[in-house]
Amino acid sequence: MENRTSGPKSDMFRFRINPDVRREAEDLFERNGLSLTQAINIFIQQSLNAGGLPFPVTENNAEMLRARSMERLKKELAAGKASGDPVAEEEVYRLLGIERL
Repeated sequence: MENRTSGPKSDMFRFRINPDVRREAEDLFERNGLSLTQAINIFIQQSLNAGGLPFPVTENNAEMLRARSMERLKKELAAGKASGDPVAEEEVYRLLGIERL
């Protein structure tokens, strides 16, 4: 895959971030000679190079991913329920590969 982090940039992307986290990240990247924008561009390029996240998922960030997945699942289940096509609870667990406690 071609590395495009140093190419021309004409597109904008905005996201919300906790102000304290932003300041800490800016300080961290500045100590390493990078701006926040440069660091984000490097992260995105490395993700493209790796075909996914460019680092292993640990328990700390796995919990965040799990919470987001559950929110998405709840929305999809609500949409499915509204469609009138019932799905048994056990089937949902099976499809998701979740072991029921």
